[in-house]
Amino acid sequence: MDGILPLWKPKGMTSHDCVMKLRGILHTKKVGHTGTLDPEVEGVLPMCIGQATKIASYVTESEKVYEAKVTLGYSTETEDATGAVVHRKAVKENITSEEIGNILTAFQGEITQITPMYSAVRVDGKRLYEYAREGITVERPKRNVVIHTLELLEREMEYGEDTVSFYIRIVCSKGTYIRTLCVDIGEALGYPAHMSSLIRTASGSFEQSEAYTFETIQYEKDHGDLMPLLKPMDRGVKHLSSLTISDSEGDKVYHGTVFPKPDPAPSTNPFTMVNENGKLLAIYQIHPEKPHLIKPVRVFHYDQS
Repeated sequence: MDGILPLWKPKGMTSHDCVMKLRGILHTKKVGHTGTLDPEVEGVLPMCIGQATKIASYVTESEKVYEAKVTLGYSTETEDATGAVVHRKAVKENITSEEIGNILTAFQGEITQITPMYSAVRVDGKRLYEYAREGITVERPKRNVVIHTLELLEREMEYGEDTVSFYIRIVCSKGTYIRTLCVDIGEALGYPAHMSSLIRTASGSFEQSEAYTFETIQYEKDHGDLMPLLKPMDRGVKHLSSLTISDSEGDKVYHGTVFPKPDPAPSTNPFTMVNENGKLLAIYQIHPEKPHLIKPVRVFHYDQS
């Protein structure tokens, strides 16, 4: 089994939990996830099976699509609904969709985020959430991310006694902290805020409509054929440019041959190498020490016929 299985990750499981569960269902250790989703988040999590584990890091690099619920009125230590409240400010005025829309515009494009304390990022060999649980504050790293699309969803705003909530849709680069984005949007509106729910509706080319639950996967394993659930590996690297090589040179790719850099060079680095039938053979990159050459990064050893 070599391919990508688009999983609908349920709430209450970590990405690693999902790997372990799929290993049990599929009876193989060659399972890898494509980016951490917090336990309270549900959504599309492509799982790489067999040789597809070689491209897990490339699938992770692709853009993501989320639908988040922003709640104004109080902030939490974790920036989501699971944490203790740290600041309150009652929302007593109407927040219009025009106000929200104007604020959202300011967050589109490349922005800088400060990594939240409750995250798995390591500082001096220790995860930030470990410092947070011990009540220790450390300087957190910053990262630049890209918000391609940020829009208010056309749903009713939800008013509580001292809160108001609204839904946003985000198309963003890998590594974007949506809960931090929700907090920053709230601050721009003049209120403490947190992310009260989150769903990932797409990861790269994999969308919600084609994601399978564990129940479906288990059923197909017990009663049918799992192969139709697997998507081809090239689906996971569609965001990379592609170079086609003749079938007569396919064996050279298989053996890890270094080639002269083509002119023009592929538009991305790394890039995929495919045969004349479009079959994914390898991932190549421009040679870091010899820029006139291209070298393999990942080679897929299967029947190329």
